[in-house]
Amino acid sequence: MTMTDPIADMLTRIRNANMKAKESVDIPRSFTKLEIARVLKEEGFIKGYKEIEDKRQGVIRVYLKYGPQKEKIIHRLTRESKSGRRIYKKVEEIGKVLGGIGIAILSTPKGVMSDKECRKSHIGGELICKVW
Repeated sequence: MTMTDPIADMLTRIRNANMKAKESVDIPRSFTKLEIARVLKEEGFIKGYKEIEDKRQGVIRVYLKYGPQKEKIIHRLTRESKSGRRIYKKVEEIGKVLGGIGIAILSTPKGVMSDKECRKSHIGGELICKVW
């Protein structure tokens, strides 16, 4: 079975595991998904991730993060740019998500970055998703 949007699949897996308060979720590996997981970890939305080798493409195990009373850290995770409708943002157009509480993840010529890194580096790109 082929997937038309592997990044949307990754975000859906994380959303579903978060809804069920799972400790971790396994996602088929790709470079872009690894970079998205890196940004989520750097921004404090997940505990961590690790690559697991298998006989195919490999797996990324994402460890979800919760508060002291099991409250969810990720409240919303939305795919913005889709295969049928790409959304590109100039650096001036990149706004803060919920006044800075959340983040936007963008694919730029310098790699996958959070909205904060994009503004700091003064670079725009394709808006992948928003997290809060």
